[in-house]
Amino acid sequence: MVPSLMLAGAMVLGQPARDPSVTPAGGAETFPLWTGQAPLTAGDSRFDKPQLTLFKAKEPTGAAVVVCPGGGYGFLATDHEGKQVAEYFAKLGVHAFVLQYRIVQKERPAPLGHAPLLDAQRAIRTVRAKAKDYGIDPKRVGLMGFSAGGHLASTAGTHFDSGKADGDATDKQSCRPDWLVLGYPVVTFEKGVTHGGSVANLLGKEPKPEDLDYFSNEKHVTKDTPPTFLFHTDEDAGVVPENAVRFYLALKKAKVPAEMHIYEKGKHGVGLGTDPAWTGIGPHAAYTADWSHHLTAWLKLRGALEKK
Repeated sequence: MVPSLMLAGAMVLGQPARDPSVTPAGGAETFPLWTGQAPLTAGDSRFDKPQLTLFKAKEPTGAAVVVCPGGGYGFLATDHEGKQVAEYFAKLGVHAFVLQYRIVQKERPAPLGHAPLLDAQRAIRTVRAKAKDYGIDPKRVGLMGFSAGGHLASTAGTHFDSGKADGDATDKQSCRPDWLVLGYPVVTFEKGVTHGGSVANLLGKEPKPEDLDYFSNEKHVTKDTPPTFLFHTDEDAGVVPENAVRFYLALKKAKVPAEMHIYEKGKHGVGLGTDPAWTGIGPHAAYTADWSHHLTAWLKLRGALEKK
């Protein structure tokens, strides 16, 4: 995650896909989460208008995933933690929806509070509401996030409901993901372990103890938390791997199926681990390049790639 990626999500995500097994996303495939004003808006800027961009698989299995790029809740790494990841899923036959959730900008100052969580929950509901339109099995909708996007994904994976009695038809859909994938995630908001920038952007400079507790997601894992795949690196100094470890241990305590891979080498923000622009160069640059292969095997194990 680097600030140079402070780009409009729709501009980046609207570029043609590079792989022939992926249908280009853009135009009608990018749509807002709410037809009117989103809840908890602070203004009328594009940063207060969350949206999804769909990367369609040409040979769909019926599964879908919502992808949350990282960026410390201050920008969105929409290329290597969004578009590239969506293309990976699309090649597996999984329709991938990249989420442009609300972040802190001049036009949308901190704290964000619950706004990003509402965006993630609404994204899951929206995919289920549109399931018939895209041939999606509403019982096979996953959620993935990187870094602060991993915090958002783990928040949505521990704070969900089966649908709202009020609201529109989309709100009546469940917002519980069927599975989670967390890449070098921020999980806890405990000082000394968390990522300070993410805390400040979400909760402000002087967060309340009860809010820190609410967004420390390892504390809210239950038996109903979705099965989870975690990936981190031991060298990660931006978001220390204890975040992933805490979530994994909480999953095990709750008897939730989980798989975790921690690589000795690799800096923060490697994405899929295959792009030198994010892994860097040197003898260990490609050390994490096979983590997505483990994810593919895990998705098969969970039945997410079985064509139905």
